[in-house]
Amino acid sequence: MLSFSDWSQEQHEEVGAYMLRVFTVAEGHHDTVRNLVVSVVPEHYASPEHLARLFQRLGKEAVADFLRTKLPTKTSLRSGDLGEIFATEYIDERTEFSAPVKRLRWKDHREMAMRGDDVIGVCLPEDGERIRFLKVEAKSEASLKTRTIEKARGALDGDDGLPSNHALSFISQRLLEMGQENLADAIDSAQLIDGIVTQQVHHMIFSFSGNDPAGFLKTDLENYKGSMAQQSVGLRINEHQDFIASVFDGVIESDES
Repeated sequence: MLSFSDWSQEQHEEVGAYMLRVFTVAEGHHDTVRNLVVSVVPEHYASPEHLARLFQRLGKEAVADFLRTKLPTKTSLRSGDLGEIFATEYIDERTEFSAPVKRLRWKDHREMAMRGDDVIGVCLPEDGERIRFLKVEAKSEASLKTRTIEKARGALDGDDGLPSNHALSFISQRLLEMGQENLADAIDSAQLIDGIVTQQVHHMIFSFSGNDPAGFLKTDLENYKGSMAQQSVGLRINEHQDFIASVFDGVIESDES
């Protein structure tokens, strides 16, 4: 858990019917957020059960060696992965949705980006309601630009604005492997039997950048003409590239010490 409110200054603004939130690291809290991120990164690349078993059987050095095989070394991939990690943690902590599958655990190769929807959040229905989905595009750049947000919007609008069939099938399969049959069944039923309509889907753009994202995200929301519910979140950490490097170095160092 990243506890966003403990280390950031939060600004929120209504943009028509939509909500825009921007988080900026508060003065003197850079090390706090860095240490929190270091603590959650490993479980996005491997299950806590797997890491605990490695530690029990082979020791701490083996855990560090294993994580080295999972963590990307390319700066651009580290940036993208960390943006997705922030988005996933935000969904679980600050929204009514949950992100039950940490998809970075299933990367084909640590130096390859994953394709498809970045994050899918789900909200199980109450009696008489239908399951709801949060389709998320996460973007990470040292200097956020208009074209990056436009690319995110294009991805959200793909598949008629709905979560892709591939993403939903991937999630339901992973959930079955994790023993979460009820949630997997609900997703399968929505995808294969009931169908998914626009009222069941919310969109989110989550940006992680070194510059102020508010203007870019606000313009996107103002220009949105579709019918999906929208929210946008920006996280600003001034030393964007240095922060990313310190996080991934810290993950290995913490498992070696």
